[in-house]
Amino acid sequence: MHFLGHVVRFVVSAIVLMIVGYIVPQFSVGGFWSALFLALVIAALGWIIEGIFGKRVTPFGRGIVGFLCSVLVIWLAQFIVGGVHATWLGAILAALVIGIIDLFIPVSTPYEAGRE
Repeated sequence: MHFLGHVVRFVVSAIVLMIVGYIVPQFSVGGFWSALFLALVIAALGWIIEGIFGKRVTPFGRGIVGFLCSVLVIWLAQFIVGGVHATWLGAILAALVIGIIDLFIPVSTPYEAGRE
């Protein structure tokens, strides 16, 4: 993916996180810059966890383990990013809503999907 594609993906992720912060109780994001930084931190933590445990624990690995990994990443990210607050229930609900939104927003291009 080109640099511009990554930028667009993080901006869309930040917008999704802001929407989720508005919809989900016990999960809040301070503003766009907090949401953008939160998207970067979530991506970095997800990359680290995927590197350690493999694809089966990521949300793309599907299943309860991937979902719980997403909850943990969202909950841990609040300690890194200012202006973000999430309780355990808020992280669970946020992971659920983000997962539902992910169904409608493509996460990879057809070219990337063919390489895996």
